[in-house]
Amino acid sequence: MSNESNVIELARFRILDGAERLLVSERPRMIEALHRRFPGCLGAYLTKEDDGSWLDVIVWRSREEADEAARMITTIPECAAWFGHISESGGIRHVEVVDAWVPGRAGS
Repeated sequence: MSNESNVIELARFRILDGAERLLVSERPRMIEALHRRFPGCLGAYLTKEDDGSWLDVIVWRSREEADEAARMITTIPECAAWFGHISESGGIRHVEVVDAWVPGRAGS
């Protein structure tokens, strides 16, 4: 396994009643601040599950960058403020990408 494998971060959570509009509208600014501080953030997808919980999916260039961001995330004011909409955290986990298909990318 290469140390350069992309890593996907999965963060499950629930939000405060009535917070969905702000959670979604403040997200672009929060992700921009996250990427500015941690350029290893390659992509981010906010998903809502059928049971009303949320799953944030973030693609990182490496495990080291994902781990550093997880340790330092609350030092970014936009991220700390955005987390204020979360009522319950289901924790985060990281998974290594061992194969990927992306249209238009060499080898796809």
